[in-house]
Amino acid sequence: MEQVDQIALGVGAAGLLFGVVAVGWATALQRRIGRIQRAQRVILGDHGDTDLILHAHQLTEQVQKMAAYLKATTDQTQQRLAVVEKRADGAISHSGLVRYDAYNEMSGRQSTSIALLDSRKTGVVLSSIHHRDQARMYAKGVREGVGELELSPEEAEALRVAMGA
Repeated sequence: MEQVDQIALGVGAAGLLFGVVAVGWATALQRRIGRIQRAQRVILGDHGDTDLILHAHQLTEQVQKMAAYLKATTDQTQQRLAVVEKRADGAISHSGLVRYDAYNEMSGRQSTSIALLDSRKTGVVLSSIHHRDQARMYAKGVREGVGELELSPEEAEALRVAMGA
């Protein structure tokens, strides 16, 4: 019986020692968790039950939503910009004006020729010929820098001015 008592005493002592070690370990872990929680409060502020991992997850979700929104907005802006660029290519981007006296009457160079061209050098040359009693207007098409009809010297000059020559 004495041997059973000694075994029981040894098991009890071992259990007591294990319990003391477990309590010490649990206390150390509790202190460590407390330090981590205090550090999180410094980072997160007073958000109560929110921890750093949950906060990081929420931030990640917000960043992903913002990235999706920015991508959608960028795609939409690029589509609209393509439409604007296509329209801008057809807008008047080059012009040239020449004033002259069509009838050599010393009338103060009242006649004019103006070339209005887009970025592809396509457009129109308008000429307004003024005389004492009348005025006439002429329009000639231009495609890629070349008149569709034969241009007068003044119209050709207006076209050269518009094309930057």
